[in-house]
Amino acid sequence: MADLSTTFAGITSPNPFWLASAPPTDKAVNVNRAFEAGWGGVVWKTLGEAGPPVVNVHGPRYGALLSNDRRLLGFNNIELITDRDLETNLREIAEVKRLWPDRALVVSIMVPCNEDAWKAILPRVEDTGCDGIELNFGCPHGMSERGMGAAVGEVPEYIQMVTAWCKQYSRLPVIVKLTPNITDVRFPARAAKAGGADAVSLINTINSIIGVDPYSLTMVPSTGGKGSHGGYCGPAVKPIALNMVAEIARDPQTAGIPISGIGGVGTWRDAVDFIALGAGNVQVCTAAMVYGFKIVQEMASGLSDYMDDMGFTSVSQIVGRAVPTVSDWRYLNLNHVSKAVIDQDKCIECGRCHIACEDTSHQAIWAVKDGKRHFEVNEAECVGCNLCTLVCPVPECITLRDLAPGEVDQRTGKPVSATPLNWTQHPNNPMRA
Repeated sequence: MADLSTTFAGITSPNPFWLASAPPTDKAVNVNRAFEAGWGGVVWKTLGEAGPPVVNVHGPRYGALLSNDRRLLGFNNIELITDRDLETNLREIAEVKRLWPDRALVVSIMVPCNEDAWKAILPRVEDTGCDGIELNFGCPHGMSERGMGAAVGEVPEYIQMVTAWCKQYSRLPVIVKLTPNITDVRFPARAAKAGGADAVSLINTINSIIGVDPYSLTMVPSTGGKGSHGGYCGPAVKPIALNMVAEIARDPQTAGIPISGIGGVGTWRDAVDFIALGAGNVQVCTAAMVYGFKIVQEMASGLSDYMDDMGFTSVSQIVGRAVPTVSDWRYLNLNHVSKAVIDQDKCIECGRCHIACEDTSHQAIWAVKDGKRHFEVNEAECVGCNLCTLVCPVPECITLRDLAPGEVDQRTGKPVSATPLNWTQHPNNPMRA
């Protein structure tokens, strides 16, 4: 049976599923319930400096992008860091860690960007017995207006500086949580590594406005008639998160730094995507808020079954396995040719493939044969774009067939070459050596 236990930045946990720093990890009652359900680790909701607590709005804090059948696609929030006082949080963190010594308990921190503020809070957090700290350099709303969160995460020099302070004043592993609200995530990741970070986590939420009430013409969510941009998360951000994780995993300057993957994880399949692209574990928030803490049980059992089927005995055997397959576009093989194939036994003749291809693609699917409704691929026009496979409602009804070397491509009338050719070698490339 597969071993789901992991060691991430020196922190052990019985499985790679951690709850992210967010509303579900704001207090002991939630975290204890999460550990009872089976979560391998928790990142405690972000703590701030001692003094008057943060004040959150007492009104709508969340917005959602829903499908027509009301499945949640994306989630937006304007909630700030914890609004509970620091002493209460520190006491509860210590109590939870004593109760659950085998679980990973990491504390998220956000204080003003000055050395004294970090120097003051770090030993107090360390005294709780927690396993590590996560530096919140990603929150895009509210706190960023005060010079914290994403306001730090968008400036690599600040990331390196604060990370170095934390490594100087704490013995705990330091995880740097990165913002996605930046052009190239490799630069903040490099800065974190240069500052001595033990790991990075990403992505934090994306700047967003969820929409407008069409009758009041007021943005939503709003409190007292006004709203503010918030942080976007949930299933819709997963492709963005995967790209950023892979960019860091394959960057020579950040190679080897452990990555905690965050963004749209709701199933074991999502976890495999992140882990194969370089993450050592995954953090979850939105799925837990929508479906409850016990969702981790399906995640863990699904990952275990998958690993058994694949012959993997440890999670570490999956980490980064897909990274070598990620490439810059210019290195893709331009001699590779695929064609769509419709399984006529599965086809329900809905015509979606034909309409999509006819109106918006390459007019490569015939709709009539011998005077009857019939859908068939015209290989002479098909470019293998796979739009038809995505709009077809029947699983595996339309697939792609790779042409073998020497087989004639009806579109060009030329045999397929077995020699890989990429844009750097292409005769039409003006930059070709």
